[in-house]
Amino acid sequence: MSKREKTTGFFAEFRKFVARGNVMDLAVGVIIGGAFSKITTSLVNDIIMPGFSVLLGGINFSDWKWVLKPATDTTEAITINYGAFLSAVLDFFILAFVIFCMMKAINTLHDRMVKKAEATPPPPPPEPSAEEKLLAEIRDLLKEQQKK
Repeated sequence: MSKREKTTGFFAEFRKFVARGNVMDLAVGVIIGGAFSKITTSLVNDIIMPGFSVLLGGINFSDWKWVLKPATDTTEAITINYGAFLSAVLDFFILAFVIFCMMKAINTLHDRMVKKAEATPPPPPPEPSAEEKLLAEIRDLLKEQQKK
């Protein structure tokens, strides 16, 4: 097998892998998750953290940091920004809680639909029409004549 055939086979296999439904579903989930992450980040930074700041006496969470090396005329300060970290942790917990609530609602809805489907017996098959009954009689008569 030539080098070109190996490459073509590799890309064909990769194309087949990417075209599978699961990969596409995953890609959509990642994109929607990224957009949802922006919403939760905004919720934490723009709504929840200012509320905590008011409760804590006007302290801005994002300003919380440990200065390891103060700034000089030529260099910036080296800091550990634990306020931003706390904001990210809170963001994670809010996101996890919202996803938990969504999954719980979806599972509850699914369970209700399954129970409803199990509780409702399927309708009986419709009664054959007069034409179908007549055709069945003709078929049976033809079968009896062929036997004779």
